[in-house]
Amino acid sequence: MEIARFSRIGFILAAAGSAVGLGNIWKFPYVTGENGGGAFVLIYLLTVVLIGFSIMLAEILMGYLGRQDTVTAFEKLAPKNKGAWKFAGFQSFTGLTIMSFYSVVVGWIFHYVVTSFSALPSTVAEAEASFMSMLQTDALTQIFYHTLAFIFITFIIVKGVKKGIENLNLVLMPTLMLILLGLFFYATTMDAFAQAVDFMFNPKWEKVNSHTFITAIGHAFFTLSLGMGAIMTYSASLEKDSSLVKSAFWVIFLDTTIAIVAGLTLFTFLYQYDSHPAQGPGLVFISLPAAFYAMGAIGNIIAVLFFSALAFAGVTSSVSIVEPMVQYFIDRFKWSRLKAALAMGSFFYLLGLVAILSNIEGFKDVLTFGSKNLFDWLDFVTASILLPVAGVAVSIFVGFVMDKQKIEAVLKPQLGSAFEAWYFSLRYIAPIGLFIVMLSLVGII
Repeated sequence: MEIARFSRIGFILAAAGSAVGLGNIWKFPYVTGENGGGAFVLIYLLTVVLIGFSIMLAEILMGYLGRQDTVTAFEKLAPKNKGAWKFAGFQSFTGLTIMSFYSVVVGWIFHYVVTSFSALPSTVAEAEASFMSMLQTDALTQIFYHTLAFIFITFIIVKGVKKGIENLNLVLMPTLMLILLGLFFYATTMDAFAQAVDFMFNPKWEKVNSHTFITAIGHAFFTLSLGMGAIMTYSASLEKDSSLVKSAFWVIFLDTTIAIVAGLTLFTFLYQYDSHPAQGPGLVFISLPAAFYAMGAIGNIIAVLFFSALAFAGVTSSVSIVEPMVQYFIDRFKWSRLKAALAMGSFFYLLGLVAILSNIEGFKDVLTFGSKNLFDWLDFVTASILLPVAGVAVSIFVGFVMDKQKIEAVLKPQLGSAFEAWYFSLRYIAPIGLFIVMLSLVGII
């Protein structure tokens, strides 16, 4: 195992880099506006405290005490049935599977960074036609940028914890925040800023229903990069005597703040230039390019800055979700970091190539199974089943299996009187909430 350790600020930025991903920018703003604005924000913050913080602190604790990969952490910390519990550590394979299509999306963003220097689509219809053409007919462009993403991400992982991952986040995370803050302050000068604030924060309680709570729980969990071994693996490299509670707080604070700032900024641009909000990739690749075009000459500059920020978020998240499986092969099989990084990179790269083809005319019929193509199946299975199951496993393991005295020895001095509230939330509120989310996502409720 590597002896390199994260500094405290290095860990916070690396973990925040893992948490701050594409979902913060293209999902959080939209679901906030569609699920009650300020009412949803309040519900979301509550679920972040009860579920997101609970599981994040549990993952940090496991990594900090286990000091190795996720499989070894479960095996090492289980007082009995070690051989069975180690399989819970293979949640890190979920991250590698996610990476197969996430890398493709990062490639799309790289493509849009380049195209933002030249011609932006003049209308939403033109932007949609351009994006759909790339998605469904232009395999070569997607493969080229997917390959760039694979090379860059694998190179960072090969460099290791200190020289690669920490240094990457020490540069990209502050740069990402500076770009978003710059765009945010520019947005505050526009007339539509008040409309964006109203869309996201004016409480619309009539829109709140049971689905709102399920959406809030799911997003609070998924946006923090939980359930895939990333936080656990990073915390294995924390320095001794680090404050786990403060680290968890700062990661969650940065993640939530960036999501809110991004949301206000993007919707100001959309409303100012009469573009139409869309969900998911449509917001970023269709609605926004048309809004940037409407800004005139400055639109290209803002487009480059925005897509660069989005690329930084995608890259830092990508590194974090591949690293757990790399660390597993280093710890368990004594592979060199180069060999492990190339093997894991090759896995997500090759599966990503097939995911690209599953959207391409002429290939998609062969790569469609039931109602979804391979790209959509990879997204659905990981988000709807594997991630919630991993979260429940962490909750049960730390809440019911691990020695409580060992947990108290580390966390009670840091949490004080709040320790029992956190422990109760971890044991009961978090797993029940995630189980309900899973049932909802697979269509059972």
